[in-house]
Amino acid sequence: MSRIDAIYPADRITLREVGLRDGLQIARSHPATEAKLNWLEREAAAGVRHFEIGSFLPAGRFPQFADVGAMIEGAERHDLHSAALTLNERGAEAAFATAIREMVCVVSATEEHSEANMRRSRGDAVDLVRQIAARRDAEAPGKIVNAGIAMAFGCSLAGDVAHDEVLRLADACLEAGADIVGLADTVGYAGPKAVGELCARMSGVCAGRPFIIHLHDTRGMGVANAAAALDNGARVIDASLGGLGGCPFAPGATGNVVFEDIVYLAETMGFATGIDLDTLKTARRIAEEAMPDDDFHGALHRAGPPQNARWRA
Repeated sequence: MSRIDAIYPADRITLREVGLRDGLQIARSHPATEAKLNWLEREAAAGVRHFEIGSFLPAGRFPQFADVGAMIEGAERHDLHSAALTLNERGAEAAFATAIREMVCVVSATEEHSEANMRRSRGDAVDLVRQIAARRDAEAPGKIVNAGIAMAFGCSLAGDVAHDEVLRLADACLEAGADIVGLADTVGYAGPKAVGELCARMSGVCAGRPFIIHLHDTRGMGVANAAAALDNGARVIDASLGGLGGCPFAPGATGNVVFEDIVYLAETMGFATGIDLDTLKTARRIAEEAMPDDDFHGALHRAGPPQNARWRA
């Protein structure tokens, strides 16, 4: 069994909670470490095993991630798969000094967003993936290298993005040593047709390896897009408790797809998640109390699962 197969098995669905990273990037409230650890622990109790728990970004600019070390330790105490953003060389250096299990790199689908987000070209971003993967192979073979392709379905800075270009970048990241590649609808431009078509083609590029789909619900297409992704080979989906999140360098970006709604979607489509929706409510309450200035979303939260009905397909 390969390193990636053990973490993201191809024969089942994996839901990644990104609220503790993406969800806090443009949040108005910055939860205390204790509240974040309580949030993590309650979601773990609900059955969630994969978490993006922060970013290795300068604490002066992103104080909400200054406690990334404590979050990693908390994840390790519960034997959870932890991931964190490593946007540049300094972030990678910091990540290698920790027990983080997955290092998340970003490669933008457009030059415009790459320069705004990372101050480097797309080619240089792929080279960074290569450098991180090479060091991982030499020093920390247990770590996963994840290359997320931002703006994969359209860019608020550059406009349309060709699927062929996204696939070229995905292939380049895999060739550079990434274990897994993600496709991000960073500003919520996509509809189900585009998501289904690109996911179907990604299945060919990845040749049996899993890939991640990272969706935002900016225009209300999040759940429909997730269904299209699942119908076309995606088995790893990012979502955020209460739909928190957004990219600070992407004009118009708003929250991720709602974690609770994606759990419900997956179960109704016949994918067993192993996640208990009632226990998720407790995690949501912890997050809401810690983030009083932020908006939480979710259709399932409003209506609840159907009563006295067999809602799993």
